[in-house]
Amino acid sequence: ILWGLDLVDRYIKFVKERTEIEQNYAKQLRNLTKKYAKRGSKDEQDCKFSNYASFQEILNELNDYAGQRELIAENMMTAICVELTKYLQDIKQERKTHLSDAKKAQQTLESSFKHLESTKKRFAKEWAEADKATQQAEKTENDLNATRLDVEKAKQHAHARTHTAEECRNDYAAQLQKYNKEQNFFYYSEIPQIFNKLQDMDERRIQRLAEGYCQFSDIEKKVLPIISKCLEGISTAGGKIDEKQDSILFIEQHKSGFERPGDVEFEDYTQGIKPATSDSSLHPPKVRAKLWPFSKKHKFVPPSFSPPSPFPLGSLPRSLPLSKLQCSPLSLCLREFNQSVKPRISTLKMLHKPCLPPPAEDFSHLPPEQRKKKLQAKIDDITKELQKTQDQSDALEKMKGVYEQNPQMGDPSSLEPQITETAQTIGRLRGELAKYETWLAEAVGGEESSNTVNNNAQHSISSVVTADQSQNIYTEFDDEFDDIESPIGQCTALYTFEGNSEGTISITEGELLSVMEEDKGDGWMRVLRANGEEGYIPSSYVKLTP
Repeated sequence: ILWGLDLVDRYIKFVKERTEIEQNYAKQLRNLTKKYAKRGSKDEQDCKFSNYASFQEILNELNDYAGQRELIAENMMTAICVELTKYLQDIKQERKTHLSDAKKAQQTLESSFKHLESTKKRFAKEWAEADKATQQAEKTENDLNATRLDVEKAKQHAHARTHTAEECRNDYAAQLQKYNKEQNFFYYSEIPQIFNKLQDMDERRIQRLAEGYCQFSDIEKKVLPIISKCLEGISTAGGKIDEKQDSILFIEQHKSGFERPGDVEFEDYTQGIKPATSDSSLHPPKVRAKLWPFSKKHKFVPPSFSPPSPFPLGSLPRSLPLSKLQCSPLSLCLREFNQSVKPRISTLKMLHKPCLPPPAEDFSHLPPEQRKKKLQAKIDDITKELQKTQDQSDALEKMKGVYEQNPQMGDPSSLEPQITETAQTIGRLRGELAKYETWLAEAVGGEESSNTVNNNAQHSISSVVTADQSQNIYTEFDDEFDDIESPIGQCTALYTFEGNSEGTISITEGELLSVMEEDKGDGWMRVLRANGEEGYIPSSYVKLTP
């Protein structure tokens, strides 16, 4: 019986270790799905593709599968380990009770046997004394010198001893009969009953253990339909993939919308070279820039030959030696030109026409479809940032209310700068959101056309090619330096502002600033510091200087 109880205990430990394995397995599966789950806006955009979306579905199904493994562990712990542990304690107590009853019966029989032995010894002793007294009476009766009184006395003593011996004999016989009866009851009734109870207890223990064995399988069988659904979901996710649609969607997202470049014209130098003039000496041969589709950056690659000098030999700047101009690549010439001519360019800006404009803020330089996508993406980003800032503002207001009700927790006035800054940020974001929504409405309404971009580009290129030669010298090198933008006013900082976000700068109270772009209704203005740092600051933090 004891080894059977040990087997139940071993089985409980076995199931516990199985549950630990299931829990660790489920935990590792959940960590795996969390590791490969989508994060950020890029993954959300990728989920538009069926193969990405199917992978996310597989991760979800695997996460549900991990939940079923956890359910198996929980049910095994509850239905097997906990119940069997409780049953094991009960059956141990029952076994202890049966063994205690057997021990009491044995002690009762041993006590009866001891009493029998005591009665037997007394009977033997009294019988020996009676026999001795009888022999003494006979000896006294045969003795001639003994008086009649002595003989009578000896006979009475022998008779008393004999009577006592007879009583002891009767007690011994009765005790022997009682012991035999108790012994017969012990071996034929009491002990067999205890053994039968122990046998019944062990059979019930075996039956309960068998049920525990079956539960080990049944618990997992109950969740197999759900596990099968998870596996079927994984197969279904794989079958949902549409490679053709993914390719079309990828092309739609990344198509540029620009027209293919035309053929390169043949330049025939065998017809003779025209005489060089002072105007032609100002025009180095232009190199056609190529936009390779698989390059990371579209860089201008300087030609390997030495370009002709853009200046007459007599008018070369002192900082540009002739040997360096003739032997250096075009980029070196551009740098030398930038260093020597740029300080004087402010007086000559009126001589050249504007080159290709920088990318417009409303993405009007893009084709209609690409413009709508860019505007929509910008609106989504601004909406997310606006919601985040609004949540931050609500949290600050709640914190301020808590501080007002419980001054010991903090000073409400300490939150005013953050609340003000957050309100200004919300105003700026709402202004930008309205601005981009207006542009998107225009783009959707068809007011913009993709031909505008191509026509503008062709017009800009043609204007550069056909411009006056005295102006083209600056147009050719315009990409090598930034246009000098003049301030439109001055202002003084009223408060200190820490520019922590992208595009902003930090200012100190009382600092004199140059206004480069005034407030357009969004609560921000662009300024230039004395150290050359330029960026946006809140309009309410400065005072314009008349």
